[in-house]
This record gives sequence, C-alpha cells and structure tokens, in this order.
Amino acid sequence: MPSVSKVGERLGLNPLSPPFLENPYPFYHELRATSPVHWLSSVQPEGWFITGYKEAAAILKDARFEKRMRIPQISQAYEPLVQIQKNMMLFQNPPDHTRLRTLTNKALSPFITGSLQLYIEETAQELLAQVKEAGTMDLISDFAFPLPVLVIAKLLGVPAEDRAQFREWASVMVRTIDLSRTATTLSAGGEMAHKLIDYFHCLFTQRRKHPQDDVISALLAVREQEDKMNEEELVATCILLLVAGHETTVNLVGNGMLALLRHPDQLHKLREAPALISTAVEEFLRYESPTQMTVRFAAEDVEIGNVLIRKDEQMYIVLGAANRDPSVFPKPDQLDITRNPNPHLAFGAGIHFCLGALLARMEARIAINTLLHQLPYLHLESVTPQWRDLVGFRGLQSLPISFME
Repeated sequence: MPSVSKVGERLGLNPLSPPFLENPYPFYHELRATSPVHWLSSVQPEGWFITGYKEAAAILKDARFEKRMRIPQISQAYEPLVQIQKNMMLFQNPPDHTRLRTLTNKALSPFITGSLQLYIEETAQELLAQVKEAGTMDLISDFAFPLPVLVIAKLLGVPAEDRAQFREWASVMVRTIDLSRTATTLSAGGEMAHKLIDYFHCLFTQRRKHPQDDVISALLAVREQEDKMNEEELVATCILLLVAGHETTVNLVGNGMLALLRHPDQLHKLREAPALISTAVEEFLRYESPTQMTVRFAAEDVEIGNVLIRKDEQMYIVLGAANRDPSVFPKPDQLDITRNPNPHLAFGAGIHFCLGALLARMEARIAINTLLHQLPYLHLESVTPQWRDLVGFRGLQSLPISFME
C-alpha cells in the first residue's frame, strides 16, 4: 500500500466540507507545493490526488491509464443505471470508445451551426424576458440551468412538451456519475433510468417511422447504415448527451458570471469590449473549472512525478488544481479575461477530451454576452453563494442577483 500523504491528512481534506466547497484552491496549492502526486486516504475510494499540470496532462494523454466504471455494492435497485453506464463512452476505452465517439461525433457535429446559435440567442432572450420586470432573479434556476437543458433537448429532438422534464432528469442523473454518489443517489438514478430507457425507446420508434432533422434521427441513421452502435449504446449515448450537454454549460455560465461580479474591473472590461468574450470564456474555464476532477486507473505499473503508481490504483486528476498551477499560469488565482495563451485542461485532454466542448463554448459566449447586453446593472444579492455538494463537478446551487439601477 502506498505511503499516506500526511499533508492531506493534516489539511483534513474533505471535498464535501463547507470550506472546501467554498474555496478548494488553497488546499490544492498546499498539496501541489509539497508534491503534485499524493496518496490520500481521507477521500473514498482512496487513491492518488494529481494536482500538478504536467502530471495531469501526462496521465490524460497516456493510454496506460484507463477509464473504468466502479459502482460499489451493486444493488438490484439501480441495476438499470449500471447497464446504462456500462454502455456510455464515458467509461469506455479503445476500441469501443473510439467507435462510439466517432459515431456520436458524426451525428452531432452537423447540428453545431449558425441555426443552433440563433436558437440559443432566442432562448436566452426569452428566459431573461420572463424575469426582467422583477428586477431580480436566481441566475442558476432562472437562466443558467434551463438554457442548456432546452438546447440539448432541441438538439436531440425531444418534443417541446417534454422538455420541462429534462430539468429533473438531468439533475438526478448527474449525481450518479459524480464522485460523491451514494446508495441513495444511485437508487434515485435507478428509478430515473427506467423512465429514461422507456422514454428514449418510444422516441426511437417514432423517429424510425418519421425521421426528423435532429441528433436522435442522425444517430439512428448512423447505427442502421453501419450497424456499429447497438440499442443499449444508443440509449446510453442519448443520456450521456443529456447529462454532459447540460452540466458543463450550467456550471460554466454560473461560475463565469460569479467571477465577473466578484471582479468589477473584469466585468467593466468585458462590457467595454464584448469581442473579448472568447478569451473570457477560456479564462472562466480555467479559473473556476466546471469539471474539477476526473478519474483514471493504472492499467500497469507507471511512474508519474517520481512516484510509482501500481497497476489498478485509482487516480483523481484534479483539473481545477492543474488549471491553477503557477508553473504554467502566471498569477493563477487572478482572473484575467485577456489571458493568452491559456492551455487549461478544463475539457480534459487526449481521447476523452470533452465531446461537447464546442457547444459549451458557444452557449457560454451567447449566454454571458446576452446577460451583459440585456442587464446593464448587475449586482450580487449574496456575498456567500451556495455551492452544490458535488466532487467531480463545481457549480452553484443558486446565485441571486439584482439588475435594478
């Protein structure tokens, strides 16, 4: 067994503790300053915490480190969820990962176009119109959460009358892939999995009879033309698109707006020069990464950062820590919307680089520019925003703001 990091134990590192949820970066800095690779038994399952940029990037790009699905004490209550996740490309390695990603990308890419951009703009404006007269809103529940849900539902081809359900589905399912998942969240996911499987099978039947201009019809066409994606993989892919297509964007928009409101100079700079939105979004991704951690397993003994990682040991690649590594990012704790270059790892790296990165960037640029254009007077209503109790993802539970002059 590896020697336990006394730094992690001394810090009392608990990713679900209030101090950590509020600001994990001092913990990351102290771990990295001692060593970028630490074995921690204060997290469960215990494993290696990777906080250095060089080490994180190396692992993400190295085929000797694998994705695996590990759900302890599998219960019949969430067996349908287990079957879905077994078929997700998120937990696959080549050659299955390559096959699923290629087919999904072939179906999805043609829809990331100017017409989708127009839909995002119209939807963002409609959401703001619903709250504009009130002068206040919860930026998460009123705007950042519903926007990507409506967008991914539109892309998939979910009928308009069913799109409200996607909010609940996404909220439940994201907890089943987060590192903080418990038997309770897995059981809830199992119940939701039954509903989602039935729902998508019905939708597949409709689309086979009457194909439309949407991603599900495209996935069905790819599958039936090339016979490379089975029915279970098709369901799992749609559910993954629902969860991943929503979670990254809601966190990116919410975290980005909080960062701007806490840094009035950067907010002013972006208002004065809206063309900076692209570099600003990259800085939001680095500064407050929507995905904080991802997991890999060693397929063989490998040395990383002068530390021997044994076969089958688990690694937490802490993207949020890597993106604040001072050896790569000067003044890493400073928000700078003009930062360039900005080689952050917010979307991962290697073969598992986020499939929806292009869509997330498009949604964030439109959402944040719409907010700044439509609401010239923006103020935080609370100095202590509420962070969600998740480990792998970093996002706000709520963000009350006012926009009265």
